[in-house]
Amino acid sequence: MPALKFPQRGSIGSTQRSDRWWVAPAATAVGLCLLFGYLTFRAFNPSHVWYDPYISPTVAPPVFTAESAYPGSVPVELAWLGAFPAWWPGFIPQSPAFLLPWMALAFRLTCYYYRGAYYKAFFLTPPSCAVGGRRQRYRGETRLFLIQNLHRYTLYGALFLIVCLWWEGVSAFFRNGQFGIGVGTVVMLVNATLLTAYIFGCHSWRHLIGGRLDCFTCDGAVSPRYRFWKGSTWLNERHMQVAWVSLVWVVFTDLYIYLLSTGAARDLNTWQ
Repeated sequence: MPALKFPQRGSIGSTQRSDRWWVAPAATAVGLCLLFGYLTFRAFNPSHVWYDPYISPTVAPPVFTAESAYPGSVPVELAWLGAFPAWWPGFIPQSPAFLLPWMALAFRLTCYYYRGAYYKAFFLTPPSCAVGGRRQRYRGETRLFLIQNLHRYTLYGALFLIVCLWWEGVSAFFRNGQFGIGVGTVVMLVNATLLTAYIFGCHSWRHLIGGRLDCFTCDGAVSPRYRFWKGSTWLNERHMQVAWVSLVWVVFTDLYIYLLSTGAARDLNTWQ
């Protein structure tokens, strides 16, 4: 089989490939628009994000909460600092998502996998291997995309958020001081588990626990860091799949709690 010739620079879509190379970038574009579009809408319209004892990951952890502006909002007594203060701008929705949960979005947008995904899907630079892309002069992660270099720092925000989500998931076993379990409890714990796998498979996390070392076994014994690094490597090899599944599950978790809060669905649990 003759080798594929790379197309002329700037000839968008030109290729000698005979497969449906456009399916992956097109599906990526549609998926990102739908999922991030839904989460953005929920951030700006934070109604029905609470159904005792479940809280949506789109607003967790709640620093402030809307006292009465939105039906199904997090109760004031459960927000870290109570109701939104009077100085909060009136043109900005009183959504807890704007305070701490936004760090999850920053972590995903600067993620190495998602960068490659939306560069191909939206910027066509190039849309796929051996396919002509948009003409541009490569400048690296500079100018507007200099923000991508913050990924190693957004990791710390993601680590903080995952602790909060585990706390919320464990707290969901209790309602009015009574221990129990419901479908929502399982949904929240699965969400926390998938997000943990996504974070611990991150390239920045893998470098954090295994980088800056010349040898893992130089002292004649296997370093504990090596075991952590191997586990992170296993997740890193599946980073794309975990990134998508965890994102879909965040949307599903929010949607499930929304349906419960509006009365459109009924939760099966041991409290009833």
